Amino acid sequence: MQILGTATPLILVVLSPYTDKISNDKNLLLMQVLLAFIGSLLLTISAKVQIPFYPVPMTMQTLVVLMIGMSYGAPLAASTIFLYLLQGAIGLPVFASGGGLAYMMGPTGGYLVGFFLSASLLGLLASNGWGKTWQTTAVAMIIGVGLIFAIGIGWLAMFIGFEAAFINGFLPFIYADFLKIIIASFAMPAAWSVVNRFLK
Repeated sequence: MQILGTATPLILVVLSPYTDKISNDKNLLLMQVLLAFIGSLLLTISAKVQIPFYPVPMTMQTLVVLMIGMSYGAPLAASTIFLYLLQGAIGLPVFASGGGLAYMMGPTGGYLVGFFLSASLLGLLASNGWGKTWQTTAVAMIIGVGLIFAIGIGWLAMFIGFEAAFINGFLPFIYADFLKIIIASFAMPAAWSVVNRFLK
């Protein structure tokens, strides 16, 4: 059973029993602001928590970025990542090692830009029906991770050169991100299955 059509992101399907009862545009906006705030909070937590992994400790931030994109849809995902970046820009310590404009313009700033573009693109894919099978989810996640790395490495290369950027900004993280792609590829279809079952 397809709930609200194939182009409806997961979070809107989950909330559809409640949003159907909301006729006030102001209340809908408040709900979206709340979802964006929750997403930015999850991003902050995921940046701070480190899990022992090979060859470097793993954070879950990339996975959260990708899942926000696939679950929220493009407009809300973009707004959520923008809110997160805004919090960092004003100096809140939401990033892995602090916050502030200087941090954002530093060597790892490209990954932050990649977060925004990746979540927006995956949100667009989700709004076109991706994410309901492991195949479309896996392809979307590979595209999303690839975009983050492409921008992150390109930005980092301006500081340390391409070869060093590739060695230090890609190779140590590829195993962890491969694992995240696998996790997401099963998590998204499983979430859709649960939602479809409960909202029949």
